Amino acid sequence: MPTDEMREAIHTAVLGDDVFGEDPTINKLEKIAAELTNKETALLVASGTMGNLVCMLTHCARGEEVILGNLSHMFLNEAGGMSALGGIHPHTIPNQLDGTMRLQDIEAAIRGDNDHWPRTRLVCIENTHNRCYGAVLTPEYIDSVVSLAREHDLLVHLDGARIFNAAVALGINVKEFTHHVDSILFCLSKGLSAPVGSLICGTRKFIAEARRNRKILGGGMRQAGIIAAPGITALEKMIDRLAEDHKNARRLAEGIAQIKGLSIDLARVHTNIIYFDLISKSLTPEQLIMRLDKKGIKFLCTGQSRFRMVTHYNILPEDIDTTLTAMNEMMNQIQQ
Repeated sequence: MPTDEMREAIHTAVLGDDVFGEDPTINKLEKIAAELTNKETALLVASGTMGNLVCMLTHCARGEEVILGNLSHMFLNEAGGMSALGGIHPHTIPNQLDGTMRLQDIEAAIRGDNDHWPRTRLVCIENTHNRCYGAVLTPEYIDSVVSLAREHDLLVHLDGARIFNAAVALGINVKEFTHHVDSILFCLSKGLSAPVGSLICGTRKFIAEARRNRKILGGGMRQAGIIAAPGITALEKMIDRLAEDHKNARRLAEGIAQIKGLSIDLARVHTNIIYFDLISKSLTPEQLIMRLDKKGIKFLCTGQSRFRMVTHYNILPEDIDTTLTAMNEMMNQIQQ
């Protein structure tokens, strides 16, 4: 949920028509985003899914191909938009446990010049990597992907929905992740706590074309400074505090590790995302979700007996205690 300061920013935002580039609050937000990521300019979009799709449409023509991980959010959880709306072909290769794709796998996936094949145009990477335990891709790895892409005249897009979590986790400036990629998307509505919105950052030429593609998708908004205003607060006030979310996630994971019937790999707790497994046969995953939901504890089942929990601004240390107590009591009850 947004902070009180964000709600006040919404109330007092100075507005204009963003379709004509006349909303001063949006213009300010886009300038801040570009400066933070070391890009020429930026574009506000309604969501991360829209932003990634806009980037795909801008980088790729119909029938061209994108190389991306088989566990990437863009492949698993964005409704197949690049194919459905862009005619863009996804070529998936395995994500490793640390969220990376092996360089040799990327290179092997690059198509040659043959009329039978789609043209490879783009490589997409994700940081932090949602399905790979919130893992952080290092700047060194990203630079190696970019170098490989350049050797083959390819572009690189960074789905950096939680890129500031990555920067805080490694204690470095976010520019270290972004300065060589051709485009980056990051979300205001994840750990930064703004109510809505994401930013695409890139060259002026790229963003000019992206603005057109945003319009095609219905994303040209009018007095949208009410969205941008809390986003400015998020970028100015909420980045450094992400370390608290990482600390709470670690504490939550360590507590889960002590609960019989549950299993978690503490070595894969990197940021504010944790995954754990139900190994007890005394209740179903659906029952686990339902019983804890009745206690106000909400989280996701991500397949069979695996679950995801995410810490954020509204989750306090005492909420971690409440969650662990409830989980421990429930698991003890079913095993008696």
